[in-house]
Amino acid sequence: DRLAAATTELFVPRGEIVFQRGDPCVGVHAVVYGQVKLAFVTPQGGEKVVEIISPGFTFGEALMFMGKPYIVMAQALSDTMLLHVGRDAIFHGIEHDAGFARRMLAGLSRRVHSLMADVESYSLQSGRERVIGYLLRQEADATEGETGWTVRLPTSKSVVASRLNLTPEHFSRILHELADRGLIAVEGRDVRILDAQKLRGHTG
Repeated sequence: DRLAAATTELFVPRGEIVFQRGDPCVGVHAVVYGQVKLAFVTPQGGEKVVEIISPGFTFGEALMFMGKPYIVMAQALSDTMLLHVGRDAIFHGIEHDAGFARRMLAGLSRRVHSLMADVESYSLQSGRERVIGYLLRQEADATEGETGWTVRLPTSKSVVASRLNLTPEHFSRILHELADRGLIAVEGRDVRILDAQKLRGHTG
């Protein structure tokens, strides 16, 4: 009841900014439906996507605990519903409910693990390996057909490219190369995996 009383529903149209870098962080956002992009933006308008937050996941916990303002901007990639839970109610829940505290720690640990995996990927893997790994990780949400299974990119190719630390041009070249080798077929945002086993071996 305390958490519910401290929760605000936010309906954010596609393209609208949820918060800017430097805004105060006074709670946690949870995505109910839609998608939110977290990104760094340069003074010249360049952008580096840090994370794409999907339904069921939260963001802002670490900065809330640190009492720091946001270090990234957040933008809705589609029409999105968010729940914003105020800081004081979360702190009260942590102090009085060990199970709630463990779940908060689990969420933060997942985020740290994901960021460490990103650092490993950017440091040790080629662009091709990053793209192949990304496509194969989407298998759980893919649609199976007679000629393989189809991955629908969750957002535009340019946003996915930035998330993988690639330029849009490099990302497109890798997709074309894999298509030319008969491993995938690309139709807009749909990528059909024609031979997952060969795709897994096509790295380096």
